[in-house]
Amino acid sequence: MTAGQRKIAFVVCLTTMLLAVLDQNIVSAVTVPIVRDLDPAHGIDRVPWLISAFALASTAALPLYGKLCDTLGARKVFLSAVAAFLVGSALCGAAQSMEQLIAFRAIQGLGGGGLMSVTMVVIAQLKAAAPADGSDGGGKGGAGIGGLVAGAGMALGPVLGGVLADHADWRWVFYVNLPVGLAVLAAAAAVLKLPRHHGTRHRIDFLGAGLAAAFSTAVLLVTEWGGKEYAWGSPVVLGLIAASVLLLGLFLWRQATAAEPVLPLSLFKIPVLRVSFALQALIGTALMGSMIYVIIYLQLVRGIAATNASLFLLPMAAGISVIGVVTGRLTARGWPQKTFVVTGTAVSAAAMGILATLSADTGLWVVGAALLLLGLGFGQLLGQLIQLTQESAPPRQLGVATTGIRFFQSLGGALGASVFGTVLARAYEAKGPGGSASRIAALSGEAHTQAIRAFVSSVDTVFACAAGAMLLALVLAIRLRVPRP
Repeated sequence: MTAGQRKIAFVVCLTTMLLAVLDQNIVSAVTVPIVRDLDPAHGIDRVPWLISAFALASTAALPLYGKLCDTLGARKVFLSAVAAFLVGSALCGAAQSMEQLIAFRAIQGLGGGGLMSVTMVVIAQLKAAAPADGSDGGGKGGAGIGGLVAGAGMALGPVLGGVLADHADWRWVFYVNLPVGLAVLAAAAAVLKLPRHHGTRHRIDFLGAGLAAAFSTAVLLVTEWGGKEYAWGSPVVLGLIAASVLLLGLFLWRQATAAEPVLPLSLFKIPVLRVSFALQALIGTALMGSMIYVIIYLQLVRGIAATNASLFLLPMAAGISVIGVVTGRLTARGWPQKTFVVTGTAVSAAAMGILATLSADTGLWVVGAALLLLGLGFGQLLGQLIQLTQESAPPRQLGVATTGIRFFQSLGGALGASVFGTVLARAYEAKGPGGSASRIAALSGEAHTQAIRAFVSSVDTVFACAAGAMLLALVLAIRLRVPRP
């Protein structure tokens, strides 16, 4: 590729990452309008499914994406993932029921799983082909810029979703993907030229990918149904727990015996990768909880419209942007990446702790300050673990290592959405006036006041769980041992 082609390809990659993160987070701003339109009676209870459907499908596909990149080449996989994502987006926009939307979000997630992870593989290959000084845009700062773009998308997605929900229709949060995605497809097909794999015929471990998908599904169903749809001691939940253990054992056996596994167990022998995988899972869990329930709190408890509620995430976007630039420059000057992983998890845990103290009349400036602090924390983490993974993984396993860390982040996010949704529902049922949280808007008088108080207390429990996840991540970050170059 020429220098000009690499620049265009790098912009295409950043646009694709922004598209992926925007879509994963834009839905959080329109959950209330979606529920009001498609299922006003039980929609709030199904919000975790709406989030988990996308996360589950993308998580299940991730191990296979990594192996396909290492065997077929990243270009073909990249184009196919974008195309699948666009098909799912069109179907989501046309959904006529909550059940349809959840199913179509799963289809969208199959493509979405490759947008971020495969794009990071493409960026790594572009960096490898670029001049060492990074003069044509593909230098060492690529992963840092990618993390900055991803962080901005996490915060700005709900803002865009709120604007579309209030001034157009919630369906446009999906339709807006189509023109951007088609432009990405056209540009990538024209300029992207990556190494092709010739010679040795590779085997793709479809069985391993299927076992990973089945395990992820079983675990999420346990967290979603346990104590909610079915009692924890019911045959259904106990059967799912047993199936999860069995599927995990089969997956590990397959990865140990397959000629070319989708997630080689040898990666876990590398200390940096082992700790990074666990860290990324915890970060994904905490981040999913913060983004969804801050917006729901502002809309349901404080009565703020979708657009105005999403504007509260602008401080988070500002924190991510500012600290992302600072972190990138300090890393380029030789500051160790572990420093930012440790401080990032600590600051994020503190922000979650502040959010866990919200009440029905907490000053809105406190919410904004907590989100600014959260942005300053997550902004230090974005891109760092992926870059550490790519630098520590064997070159021939770049694809599976990159998608491996994305797999754990996605699985953590899916589990976070599911577990936090269950925690919220159980806590509200224990403290509220009865019924589902979806019925709060229909209550009046003392019943409405009691419901709001119970819902806020339940949301605080969710944020306390997220803070606990970040504290555990802080312990792991301190134990991270990064070899000196």
